[in-house]
Amino acid sequence: MVVRDCTVVGVLLADLVATADLVAATSGRSAKRDALAALLRRLEPAEIEPAVGFLIADPRQGRVGVGWSTVATASRARATAAETGEAPRDGVTVAELDDLFDRLQAASGPGSNTERAARLQALFARTTDAEADFVRRLIAGELRQGASAGVMTDAIAAAAEVPVASVRRAAMLSGDLRRTAAIALTEGRAGLDRVGLTVLEPVQPMLAGTAESVDAAMAGDDAGPVSVEWKLDGARIQVHRAGDEVRVFTRNLNEIGARLPEVVRIARSLPAERFVLDAEVLELRPDQRPAAFQDTMRRVGRQRDLAGPGPGDGDGPAEPALLPFVFDLVHLDGQDLLDEPLGERLEALEPLAGPFRIPGLVTTDAVEAQRFLDEAIAAGHEGVMVKELASPYQAGRRGTAWRKVKPVRLFDLVVLAAEWGHGRRTGWLSNLHLGARDPTTGGFVMVGKTFKGLTDALLTTQTEALLAREVGRDGITVHVRPELVVEIAIDGVQASTRYPGGVALRFARVRRYRDDKPAAEADTLESLQALLVR
Repeated sequence: MVVRDCTVVGVLLADLVATADLVAATSGRSAKRDALAALLRRLEPAEIEPAVGFLIADPRQGRVGVGWSTVATASRARATAAETGEAPRDGVTVAELDDLFDRLQAASGPGSNTERAARLQALFARTTDAEADFVRRLIAGELRQGASAGVMTDAIAAAAEVPVASVRRAAMLSGDLRRTAAIALTEGRAGLDRVGLTVLEPVQPMLAGTAESVDAAMAGDDAGPVSVEWKLDGARIQVHRAGDEVRVFTRNLNEIGARLPEVVRIARSLPAERFVLDAEVLELRPDQRPAAFQDTMRRVGRQRDLAGPGPGDGDGPAEPALLPFVFDLVHLDGQDLLDEPLGERLEALEPLAGPFRIPGLVTTDAVEAQRFLDEAIAAGHEGVMVKELASPYQAGRRGTAWRKVKPVRLFDLVVLAAEWGHGRRTGWLSNLHLGARDPTTGGFVMVGKTFKGLTDALLTTQTEALLAREVGRDGITVHVRPELVVEIAIDGVQASTRYPGGVALRFARVRRYRDDKPAAEADTLESLQALLVR
């Protein structure tokens, strides 16, 4: 806490940045929690929401209308001031940074970019290098300091001395961890317990774990029945209806109803006045097979007029249908269903969703479930979800009650380069540039990057092996001789103009290095291209 002229002005940004850096450099979850909790206890009530937002890289203002050019202009001015020996006059507080974000967001009209640059420059003039770097990355959406929502939830509970379950539930129902932190730290458990589901306000979605097979997914269910449902490769949505008003939220809780007029029309046609549905939205081709994931996401991201023409309307060619496929129901006509078992939720869902229900079956037979998985794959979908019928809707949780099962595709690719890591990976080569073999040229074509699946031990040996093969550097990127083969697990590929091979890997992660395989035996570009949706 800072006092100026006998007035309490709040916690310094320097303390928040130091905590963020400590969390980034710490591997243990409990140590991260304790560092964050110590800072949270020091915050004034008005500082809690902005501070939590900064730490989890999700400011309460969202985007503030500042691009890289504006940040660069302010940064250059600060660098010039630093060269002249001008030091920060006094420390910037968390509240001052929050106020700056408000003003940056509010600036509009002619001269607004100049105004934003001037305000940002004035703040930068008072910051240290570490603080300025934190703010730059926060504005650019590149802040990765390790304060995940899960760790922050634990820290809030520790700082407020309330059960973690109470914090988690309030955050799930409100969809706002920042506001949940303020309630926990100012009103305690009683305040958290008053938080409930509100139709037309988003709820954190329940998440799924993974299983390698249907047998593995069903093994923990004590031979009880499970719901097995197709896993679609679409966009997760949450559909709220209250009378004629319909809102559609993304997985990240952004409202996109205006982009999905078909979904809104369908929601208004369902036989209930008030509900909250969990669903996937998916583009179907004329043959009823799913379009590529990127095609669905392109349309979901497109701004559309709710009152405008839908599929088949107007004079132009009709676009393929973009439809919701519903798999859960968490509120129906005044009754919250979050704590009801899945089996009861599905019974209520069937007559409501009708033809928009995702295909599924209830079974205790792993052979039958495997057959259903095979049917899903044959229809062009990702796999299946296996769900315990007795499970409540654990909003915001990723556990074992829901498990996704989908084929893992393994490819042996060649490392072309790697980027130096940051945070707790500082000093290691981390983000790998991956190439597939081009048999026609004998060379390798880049098809993607990944830093996932790397243990500390693997990072160490990988860095040594790559530096021994270094052929040049470009900024943080170290280029190497294409000799090391690495086994990469992927969920598939998508068409891409970013890489010369025309494809990009989806959800790539390292499984192991193939010391037994030379680069000349790596998988080909053609084998990856064969995975594209036709």
